[in-house]
Amino acid sequence: MALLTDLVAGLAAGSVEVIDLTAPLSEGTPVIRLPPSHGQPWPFERQVISRYDSAGEAYWNNIRLSEHTGTHFDAPVHWPSGRHLDDVSAVPPGRVVAPAAVLDCSAAAAADHDFLLRREDVEAWQAEHGPLPERGWLLYRTGWDGRSGDAEQFLNGGHTPGVAPDCARWLAQETSLIGLGVETVGTDAGQAMAFTEQPWPCHWYFQGANKYGLTQLQNLKRLPPQGAVVITGPLPIVGGSGSPARVLALVERSQIKQGGE
Repeated sequence: MALLTDLVAGLAAGSVEVIDLTAPLSEGTPVIRLPPSHGQPWPFERQVISRYDSAGEAYWNNIRLSEHTGTHFDAPVHWPSGRHLDDVSAVPPGRVVAPAAVLDCSAAAAADHDFLLRREDVEAWQAEHGPLPERGWLLYRTGWDGRSGDAEQFLNGGHTPGVAPDCARWLAQETSLIGLGVETVGTDAGQAMAFTEQPWPCHWYFQGANKYGLTQLQNLKRLPPQGAVVITGPLPIVGGSGSPARVLALVERSQIKQGGE
């Protein structure tokens, strides 16, 4: 109990800060665009039920959106490689709280919008910052959250950074990571459907390994390379392939990056 008491005390004193990694959800939230043959996810929409009026006095709305709109969680069953694995309601509670490593490739992604993270990039990061956290997240910073206010810039005509197929396979199958988090509209590169080695490799390998994805994250620039703890809150939709999620990070104030430097 002393650990929890210390955590609560740290939160109250401000020595531990809660950083929101979630993009606000609205009618303007960018949604992935797929070829017509693939079907399309619904963007966020709302319809007022009542708003302090004679229809019911209280204020509330009906909403409509896909499981994969905005900042969202990909469950293993989302992809054919994980079709017999967990849906979002079956995600163990102990896995929604986990340590995180933050790998910053924002300069490379700014220079090349189709930049792909490779195993040697991760190994170079490990040589500087230590091993990836056991049963933790790899949060892949590309600076793409800076585009989130403009859907066209954010989707960028399908040219967005991602992970090389062999690196995605290695991370999913040969490390203890529980998942990959990104700032882009999906965990894969914008051109990943055309990869010859393995189309959509992050989805294929991570979901096939009963692991997870997080997308459209923000504020990764404020997190240290090591030391943050991420809390992920997807809705436990029975049979769900994923869910919009509120994603928070606990960080010691002394480790928070100021100005994203």
